[in-house]
Amino acid sequence: MTAVKNPASISIDAIKDAAKLKMDSCAHATWVAPLRGTVDGDVANFVAANQFSADFIKSAYLHVLRAAAAEFELGADIRAGAGAQHPVVPINDNMVSPHYHAPVACAATPDKTFGFDDFISSEENFFAVTALRKVAAGSVTFSPLFIYGPEGCGKSLLMQCLSGAAAGRTLLMSGAQFVSEFQRAITERTIFAFKDFVRNCDTFILDDVHSLCGKRATSEEFLTLLLELVQGGKNVVLTSNAAPGALTGFDRRMQSVLASGLVVDLAGPNRGVRKNMLARAGVKSDVAEVLSARASANGHIVAGLAKKVSAWREMMGADVTLDVAERLLSDSLGAEKTPLIMVRNMCAKLGVSFDDVTSASRTRGVVRARQIMFAALKSATKLSLSEIGRLIGGRDHATVLYGLAQIEKMKSADLVLAADIEQMIAECR
Repeated sequence: MTAVKNPASISIDAIKDAAKLKMDSCAHATWVAPLRGTVDGDVANFVAANQFSADFIKSAYLHVLRAAAAEFELGADIRAGAGAQHPVVPINDNMVSPHYHAPVACAATPDKTFGFDDFISSEENFFAVTALRKVAAGSVTFSPLFIYGPEGCGKSLLMQCLSGAAAGRTLLMSGAQFVSEFQRAITERTIFAFKDFVRNCDTFILDDVHSLCGKRATSEEFLTLLLELVQGGKNVVLTSNAAPGALTGFDRRMQSVLASGLVVDLAGPNRGVRKNMLARAGVKSDVAEVLSARASANGHIVAGLAKKVSAWREMMGADVTLDVAERLLSDSLGAEKTPLIMVRNMCAKLGVSFDDVTSASRTRGVVRARQIMFAALKSATKLSLSEIGRLIGGRDHATVLYGLAQIEKMKSADLVLAADIEQMIAECR
């Protein structure tokens, strides 16, 4: 601590400079650098341009200003300038409004509806669940935590569990919400306030980050925010349906940053987990045993089966026997996977459109997605190379053969990509 006994020798700028070392540089330039003020007695009184700025800085950065002032043996406070008791739009070249009103769906109030005990875990998912519990306890040295897995493996449920259990201010958004709010902030000229809304949290959770694939402006803004959050010591948790290297809708820089923390895969519910899910919903043990063997490894479908059985039991006033269950759930059990369905599912997983994959496009991301699909279909089906080529946009035998050779080279140098392709093969079978 710097022992300074004469307040008259201390300038507000010196305290702001000390605060700059304790916070994000962009946030400092946006909120702290424009502050005016004086040192009166033992207190540094900061003055904001308007009431909105004063209220926001008081809630988000007053502790930083007080820590900086304490180095000079001073306290710190902030107020709005005279005649600025109502929020006003600052006059600048960009005409940016400081007001951002977050929708209820993006509110930073933790949802206590779910806890980690609500997630039925398997041995394959023990590592992922343990990592999330560490994040909730605030005792992690890795960020971002990137969790990926197939549809219905429980990613969104785990994010809701984390949101309810995490210490401090937690912000949970879906990828679609982030895209929507980013576009709204641009339209309403509240982009800087939106950025500060996202920054002002202890744990930031973005579910389904692959929703940003192909949206260049939004992806670039998200990448900037992600780096600022990580550098600021915040916990960042992201989920996706594929590993970072397989998200071909992102450029290599985005993929590398997403993979820079801890990357963990989440497996779909195995037979034991499916049986426990059905039993927890009140399905009889013998019925749950049979249904768990025939249901797909998709938590959404298993939850739907449980709800349908429970609804029948409630309305008919009788337990569901095995015969009734098979007749009642025939539309959801053992659905056949056609090669076309496999291709469409892989398109969704890789973040590319079916039309692009089957078109003449030669962009890097689309070409790589096609090659991954060649490899998955060759291993998971009995289709010939010519049949695989016809299925994916009418490619010839030589194109498929070349794509398979390229994927083998990439798999030897990228173990995450190799694991992701193996997962796709398992899902296709």
